[in-house]
Amino acid sequence: MKNRISVALLLALALALPAFAQQSTSTQDQQPAAMQAAPADQSSTMGASGKPALQPDTHEGFWGHLNPFARKKYVQRQTTPIRDRVNELDELTASNTKQIKDVDSRAQQGIQMASTKVNEADQHAVDAGNRANAAQMTANQATTRITTVEQVVGNIDQYKASNQTEIRFRPGQTVLNQTAKSALDDLATPLKSQRGYIVEVQGFSSGHGQTAIAASQKMADAVVRYLVLNHEIPVYRIYVVGMGNAPAPAAQDQTASTAKHTSGGRVEVSLLKNDLEQLASTSSSATPQQ
Repeated sequence: MKNRISVALLLALALALPAFAQQSTSTQDQQPAAMQAAPADQSSTMGASGKPALQPDTHEGFWGHLNPFARKKYVQRQTTPIRDRVNELDELTASNTKQIKDVDSRAQQGIQMASTKVNEADQHAVDAGNRANAAQMTANQATTRITTVEQVVGNIDQYKASNQTEIRFRPGQTVLNQTAKSALDDLATPLKSQRGYIVEVQGFSSGHGQTAIAASQKMADAVVRYLVLNHEIPVYRIYVVGMGNAPAPAAQDQTASTAKHTSGGRVEVSLLKNDLEQLASTSSSATPQQ
């Protein structure tokens, strides 16, 4: 009899324990959400989504951490906040990724624009350097030109003997022969394209006094007439003088005190040049090539 009573008590106790545990769990699930957000949660930190971080359930119930008789709805109530928070984090991550891509795109565009501006600035700098070099070359050429002009102006009246020829006449003759004309052609032909020269014509004649001077002047005039008419040498470039029977300068193989007198008639034609021709050639070479 006692054994039956003991078995009945044990069986009743075994049946009552699951019911009691389920009742305790149901009571905890029915607590309001305001009660779950206890004052202790006010000190919790905010999560990445801007909401308070999820707090673990401290009510362990009768079974502790694991309720072997938990129902499906209970499990859903426990996992729904976690699933919602995970979805929020996914949306936040997607939004942050989009913003990062937008910022990166704008940054790349800014970098590209800055690189283009830098390249343009470099090109402008190169162009400015080229213009500065060209200006420096022009300034150097102008300085050289000015220096040359100053030298020429300073020596404008300094003529140097370039060429000289002598025309011989027989006594009493004032007409040029073919030999004399050929000598004058050789002297005057190159002068058509030249500047900065003068032609000095001196006539010498034998005899005495005004007769010798007149004869020397006629021979010199014959030479001048040929140069002007046949070679178009301007008259203002020719200086003519009849020296009469004045002694000519001493020859190089004679002493300085020895004078050379003229027998018959003779005309000395001297070509004298200054630096104007050199200035013209320098100007042509200094002209910049287009």
